[in-house]
Amino acid sequence: MFLKTFGWSLAITVLALAIALVYGGWSAVIITAILGVLEISLSFDNAVVNARILERMNPFWQKMFLTVGIVIAVFGMRVLFPLLIVGVTASLNPVEAVQLALEKGPIDEPGTYAYLLHEAHPQIAAFGGMFLLMIFLDFMFEERDILWLRWLERPLLFIGKLPMVNVIVALVLLAVAGTTAGDHQSTVLVAGIAGLVTYFLVTGLGGLFDVDDPEDDGNSFESTGEMVAEANRISNKRRVGNVAGKAAFLLFLYLEVIDASFSFDGVIGAFAITADPIIIALGLGLIGALFVRSLTVFLVRQGTLDEFEYLDHGAHWAIGALAAILLVTITTEVNEVVTGLIGVVFILAAFISSVVRNKRKAGEHEPADDHAAVAS
Repeated sequence: MFLKTFGWSLAITVLALAIALVYGGWSAVIITAILGVLEISLSFDNAVVNARILERMNPFWQKMFLTVGIVIAVFGMRVLFPLLIVGVTASLNPVEAVQLALEKGPIDEPGTYAYLLHEAHPQIAAFGGMFLLMIFLDFMFEERDILWLRWLERPLLFIGKLPMVNVIVALVLLAVAGTTAGDHQSTVLVAGIAGLVTYFLVTGLGGLFDVDDPEDDGNSFESTGEMVAEANRISNKRRVGNVAGKAAFLLFLYLEVIDASFSFDGVIGAFAITADPIIIALGLGLIGALFVRSLTVFLVRQGTLDEFEYLDHGAHWAIGALAAILLVTITTEVNEVVTGLIGVVFILAAFISSVVRNKRKAGEHEPADDHAAVAS
């Protein structure tokens, strides 16, 4: 199972490191490996959230996620997106943006590719932060049977009964981020609103196309967001891979936007390590993004999320922490190590809690089973 799922990731990793060696020597190999590890550590929570959605799709759309999706992730977000940002910021055409990128100027030198991308960080962070924040708030305010951090999640469930409370909280936090952004105030507010609009647009496509899942026993969902929430609540009662057609396509779009939002911090943070776009594409894209997708498929095929029930919670708390960090980085630098480790900590804590929960449940059932056996 491991080699079947991660075989291509391992092969591409060897190929990417070989290309880095030919391109820039052993120093390039080391930097590429560091970027790959950085991307994987930043994206554990992404893999868990993706897996919960991907398990609802049929095998065709799961393959689409690993093929078309990886092309979008590698070339779209790790290569084309930074070029687009720099091109718009500096009013450059695509050819000029590529030429500027290949000059590999340092991040602290005005006019370089890395400098221009770093200067665009406030609006990128506002967009990604608000999108991820809505994912976190929707999960925490959604009524569900299983709670992890009860002392936090129970009050959030109570607050979630208020109508539109997720939008209210998001707008308040955006207003705070905007008013503290100094010269970037207007761009931060516009980018944050764009993040909210994108979230509602993507999650509302289900209602626009009147998407139904034929396996849901007549239940229909007014938005892709509701479909995802329902999947979170009852996925352990459904067989894997029962969504196809328009429903799967919309969930695929939702997955890609989530992946893009998760990649913002990694792309920006990579330029603090190297300004070479080739090395960044090799480390973040070919190694990091592909491993994250393989990890997502592994979680689906192994049924890990159903076996360890708190992983969903840990992933969404990590999403909330990442959203908060993105909003904070609009005005304050945050070390990439902190950004990467916080997601790992939440996922690891949720995993340990799940193991403890499973052992406790097994212990509760064993005496009853023994008693029944004796009685019979």
